[in-house]
This record gives sequence, C-alpha cells and structure tokens, in this order.
Amino acid sequence: MTNKDAIPLPYAIALGLGCDRGTPADVIAFAVDTALARIGATNEQVKAAASITLKADEAGLLALAAAHGWPITFYTPEQLAAVPVPNPSETVRQYTGTPSVSEAAALLAGAGVLGRSEALPMTALLVEKFKHRGADGRNATVSIARCDSFPL
Repeated sequence: MTNKDAIPLPYAIALGLGCDRGTPADVIAFAVDTALARIGATNEQVKAAASITLKADEAGLLALAAAHGWPITFYTPEQLAAVPVPNPSETVRQYTGTPSVSEAAALLAGAGVLGRSEALPMTALLVEKFKHRGADGRNATVSIARCDSFPL
C-alpha cells in the first residue's frame, strides 16, 4: 500500500476494482471508502472506475458505480496483462488470465480520464492493491491512480 500526501482538489482519481464473484456493493464500498480515506481523497474526486471484463456483470461493482455516477470500464485480460504493475500475482493470473486486475485497471482508467490510450506509469498509483474481506468472506480489492500529467 502506498500512502502518499493528500491530493489537492482539482486532481481527479481513477479506481481499479476487483472482487470475488457475488461480493455485495457494501463490501466493495467499504474497501473504496477505506482506500480513499488513506490518501485523504473523496468520492467526488473519482472520475472513472474500471475492472476486468469477467466482472462486467458483477452486480456489486455495477451498483456502486451507478450509486456514485462513476463511469465504469471493463478491460480484457490481455489489456490488463500488458500494464506493468508493482504487485503482480500468479494466483490472480490463474483465475483471470492477467497478473493484475485492480492496479492495471486503475492505470488504464486514469489514462482514459486524461484522453490517453497508453496506461499511466506505476508512479501514478496512490493506493496499490488494497484488499478488504467482508464479514461474508468475500474479498474486494481497490487501487487508486492519480489522473495528472505524467510523462509516458
């Protein structure tokens, strides 16, 4: 987890989200709120959310994005696998086809906010792969990227 200085408001942020199948929106929301609090950011700064295409029908993710009015994008495993990340996981690769969902998705979504097609660099991550297990045993993972001018 990276815990950098609080982001001054006009900076936008992008969320990368991962979760177990069937994770309720409130479990994902708790993970997001906790990750945002760690960097002093707010829901209003979130300009995009993203995950993997395998989660495009995930009710909890869709409900959370809709409740906040966040546009949500779903990237293919191939798109996510092409993004260098600080915390790749072979376990995640076994289940999804990519070594990263939340970190890679945050970097791609952040690039999209800036109108770029190439993912932001790893240095854009303000929160790396924050994991939360809900009382129901389901896991949510959140990464946060700062959408700012980064040299690519």
